[in-house]
Amino acid sequence: MNAHASMARAEPAKPVPIGEHLREWRQRRHLSQLDLAVDAEISARHLSFVETGRSAPSRDMVLKLAERLDVPLRERNVLLVAAGFAPAFPQRSLDDPALKSAREAINLVLKAHEPNPALAYDRHWNLVSANRMVAPLLEGVPQRLLGQPFNILRLAFHPEGLAPRTVNLAEWAAHLLERLHRQCEATADPELLKLYQDLKSYPIPARSAPITTDNNVALPFKLRLNGEILSFISTTMVFGTPVDITLQELALETFFPADELTAERMRQMAASMK
Repeated sequence: MNAHASMARAEPAKPVPIGEHLREWRQRRHLSQLDLAVDAEISARHLSFVETGRSAPSRDMVLKLAERLDVPLRERNVLLVAAGFAPAFPQRSLDDPALKSAREAINLVLKAHEPNPALAYDRHWNLVSANRMVAPLLEGVPQRLLGQPFNILRLAFHPEGLAPRTVNLAEWAAHLLERLHRQCEATADPELLKLYQDLKSYPIPARSAPITTDNNVALPFKLRLNGEILSFISTTMVFGTPVDITLQELALETFFPADELTAERMRQMAASMK
């Protein structure tokens, strides 16, 4: 290898212009230049000039376009930097005093949901927090799969995790993959894309037919535990109008009994833990 080739390889990647970023997000949202321009109340000609680099957008315009394109806060910072401006949205640790009220709200939801399981996870589906009713459902899972933070989806798909215990594995795994795929489409996060490909490599049976109601109001998560089948339906909650990256990327998953047997078993578990 000659010195010229070595130096060429050592050169940093060329920054992506703001116009290219905006065009990629517009195309990801399946919008024409005219659609976005009308929504953002600017001329299509001006937007075209911004996307091709013939015009430099103001900070307010970058933020306005990012809002209309529903760009995640983390990526809005990327757009601002690409346009030559400072990032606008902070990313704090949950331990930060500024997030005390949010942290208390998370703990309140998790605690109040007992005797049913509930958990909080970050944008990559890594566990952030859980109430005490989650642990009994993971009994017997190898500890090496539960190291903090562990990935909830990998645990659900892993052959030594919850996959062998999930009675409706094909349907539940397909549901989780569909959720993850939508998240990949919305965020273009490379780590999520990698997670999606990794999960597809697990030996999960293919769903044989489209999801049906089967007398349920929602697709249940059916888990075999101590010779019985516990059945749950779940809801996902996110913080409304967050201006902090950490909060926007945090989700809370709460599980509700889908039948009386499950409700009774969860009450019994909670009583035995007092």
